[in-house]
Amino acid sequence: MLATLRRIIEEVSAAPHRDEALAIIVRRVREAMSVDACSVYLVDASGSHFVLMASDGFDSEQVGVSRAKLTEGLIGSVGEWRAPVNLAIASAHPRFSRFAELVDARYPAFLGVPLIHLRRVLGVLAVQRAAAITFSPDDVAFLVTIAGQLAGAINDVTQGDAISRQLRDRVEASVFLRGIPAIPGVAVGTMTLPDPLASLASVPDRVPVDMNAEEVALRSAVLAAKAEIRQRSAQLGTVLSEEARTILDAYVMLLDSTRLITAAVERIHAGNWAPGALRDTIAEYSRHFEQIEDPYLRARSEDIRGVGRRVLLHLQSRGGISRLYPERCILVGEEISIAQMSDVPVARLAGIVSTRGSAFSHAAILARSLEIPAVMGIGDLPIGSLEGATAAIDGYRGRVFIDPARNIIEEFEHIIAHERSLSINLQKLRDEPPVTPDGIYVRLYANMALVSDAVAALNSGAEGVGLYRTEINFMMLDRFPSEEEQYGTYRQVLKAFAPRPVIMRTLDVGGDKILPYFPVVEANPFIGWRGIRLTLDQPEIFLIQLRALLRANAGVDNLQIVFPMIGAMQEVDAALALVDQAFLDLQDEQLPASRPKIGVMIEVPSAVSLAPILAREVDFISIGTNDLTQFLLAVDRNNSRVAGLYDTLHPAVINAVDRVVRDVRDAAKEVSVCGEMAGDPAGALLLLGMGVNALSMSPPRLPRIKKMIRTVPGYQAVDLLHRARLMRTADEVRSMLQEHLERAGLGPLIGPVTP
Repeated sequence: MLATLRRIIEEVSAAPHRDEALAIIVRRVREAMSVDACSVYLVDASGSHFVLMASDGFDSEQVGVSRAKLTEGLIGSVGEWRAPVNLAIASAHPRFSRFAELVDARYPAFLGVPLIHLRRVLGVLAVQRAAAITFSPDDVAFLVTIAGQLAGAINDVTQGDAISRQLRDRVEASVFLRGIPAIPGVAVGTMTLPDPLASLASVPDRVPVDMNAEEVALRSAVLAAKAEIRQRSAQLGTVLSEEARTILDAYVMLLDSTRLITAAVERIHAGNWAPGALRDTIAEYSRHFEQIEDPYLRARSEDIRGVGRRVLLHLQSRGGISRLYPERCILVGEEISIAQMSDVPVARLAGIVSTRGSAFSHAAILARSLEIPAVMGIGDLPIGSLEGATAAIDGYRGRVFIDPARNIIEEFEHIIAHERSLSINLQKLRDEPPVTPDGIYVRLYANMALVSDAVAALNSGAEGVGLYRTEINFMMLDRFPSEEEQYGTYRQVLKAFAPRPVIMRTLDVGGDKILPYFPVVEANPFIGWRGIRLTLDQPEIFLIQLRALLRANAGVDNLQIVFPMIGAMQEVDAALALVDQAFLDLQDEQLPASRPKIGVMIEVPSAVSLAPILAREVDFISIGTNDLTQFLLAVDRNNSRVAGLYDTLHPAVINAVDRVVRDVRDAAKEVSVCGEMAGDPAGALLLLGMGVNALSMSPPRLPRIKKMIRTVPGYQAVDLLHRARLMRTADEVRSMLQEHLERAGLGPLIGPVTP
């Protein structure tokens, strides 16, 4: 039976359009179950009726004609109850309707199961037969299984057909695609596919006529790609943030990788032409990162493929591809690389849409620096047909309208103008203190990943760095960075912010965060060898970093070190012992060094319970709400199937964070919060009520949070927290907080009401 299931699913997945896919389903299911008839009903566009869309064993003229209300007949019962209906004689059931079902006295036995995709009923899959006996448990199990497997495929092909039909007929509509909100904001523009010729997946194998000539072509293409990326970076000039320019430099570093080029050359001399060798090499390097959850390490996979496509372009045609981009360009593709974004003149780039990717890719970093709205993970779609289509994208709610109706475009244009005005007004608060009307001071810090982030952080009015991700420095190389390299990086950041505090998180890799030169393969990596566990087990790596940090702090004394993923007190003891060892070794070597404050991150649920003890052992506590939320709710926020369950305003998250804050304050220590909760006006409002000392967030979010703090009195935040702790769901909490923000005149901070 498993082989039959697999064969049916493979055939359906390969179908070019919905009608063919449905025809395959009814034919193959009828054959596999040895029944007399099989039918598929789907919910119509209005959402009011089930319509017969395919049938094998009944009159084909009824397809598209036979229809029933959602609560009518046996088909309606299956959809309404969301459960199988198994009957020996269908006509004897009280819900049977001669107007809702295909009636054929020859086939009295009926079995129907719902087609459900992400909790939404798409339709009903039904079989019938002449023998008037109920279907066996095995029959029911098979049909339920096949329906569960096929619902997603039916959804994708239906959505793709709808887009193709809409683009073909050019009918203005208000339907939209839903993805993952990546970068807040809205945009209207023309959808454009980047690098249409450079498709690595479509490169065939080919035996080279001249292996040496292929090698020369590959090396020339790499050099040309490097030159082009440098030229694009220069063309963007001062408009491009330092952070984004550093990432473009990382592209050049990837192209400088001896390992990557050598591997491709070896494949050429093993018998494949340059494009095929490049394809396999890029696939090998990117495959390791495909399933990585960490936003920055996942981005390396996208970067490698982006670099590969750029080199392929030069293999296909010497020199760059000259293109004319529309005035308001919305880049759309499977995944958008930073090089593809930099190809578009900055004044013309209006938005980004990708079928894959997340809010934490390197492309998203550049989009944030340029304040470009983005929607990621919209699913498998016929993106080739989207070139030239008008689109309106909603980065707040993760929606993409294709060829939207005129009224939707007008509403989006109004929102764009309003957002521009809001940004200008908030910038005026840069040098104002983050103090509530009743005198409560909350320090606002910036999250950073690169040295170049300092410019954006300081321009936002940040009073320091609440989280510096040191692992990014490790990612940019093809080996562990030396002590001197780390020292230089950390010293730059500390001096840029002195005397403001800078909290640097020690190396946080392992599990899903795999360094290409230090791979870790585990059955369950997310709760495996990662964070502090890995660095404690590899003291030779950890001590080099600690030495570099202590040396960098000499003379500036604004460093604070935080240990990630702490779950047990033994880990704290061991980490502190290594700090002591590093400091004593530096003293013995007469190298300047200064001991910093030491803290731990609360990200693991066990650390929530240990907070009172942890607070006594270290100088400060930092709560990482992103990982803590994922662990508490068991939700991968980059998985589109469950991303909707991820919510930092979930009562469990609120209570856990509040508990930690109270425990740390009881110990007279400082507590800060970094992550999405700190940068969300609603979340920050609760954190204000808890009495958090500092909030750390991405620089663009800081002015909004400062505006909220300077508007809402602390006592109101405390009252809101008490009310939130009594609520049952995140929706209830969010509704209450948004209502309060709107009454306070802060509604624009939480985003506009999009159509």
